[in-house]
Amino acid sequence: MTEVSMVVNGRRRTGAVEDRTLLVQFLRETLGLTGTHVGCDTSQCGACVVHVDGRAVKSCSILAVQASGSAVTTIEGIAGGQDLHPVQAAFREHHGLQCGFCTPGMIMTATDMIRRHGAELDEKTVRDELDGNICRCTGYHNIVKAILSAAQGMGASADPQRVAAE
Repeated sequence: MTEVSMVVNGRRRTGAVEDRTLLVQFLRETLGLTGTHVGCDTSQCGACVVHVDGRAVKSCSILAVQASGSAVTTIEGIAGGQDLHPVQAAFREHHGLQCGFCTPGMIMTATDMIRRHGAELDEKTVRDELDGNICRCTGYHNIVKAILSAAQGMGASADPQRVAAE
């Protein structure tokens, strides 16, 4: 067993894991953060996307020991208290939610897109960058609409530090 330590959603968390433990397993099974979903175990579906040091990462493709020392943000950590994150609010407003299974990964991917592109984010870029996130319930139209709306809403007024930390 190896001791890992990382800051998860702003709080220092440690645990003993087997060297082969995936970050998604550590988050779900050790820390009880079940908002990060496991959809395929092959890094194809994107349901497990979290942010590691401010960048979107499929947590089924990284070992927990590799994330040790990093700052990890999960879907549970992006909202400010009882207030939804602007991307979460946009998904709700624009009906980007279907069954909800892919939603955490979509939202985490979207916040990373917005961090990198800001208000300049366009539909083609959103569709291209969602390529690694699979939704089996919808044609992506409302998801894309929600992401573009959030990008516009967060745009120039977004605090780059907050977006990067999410």
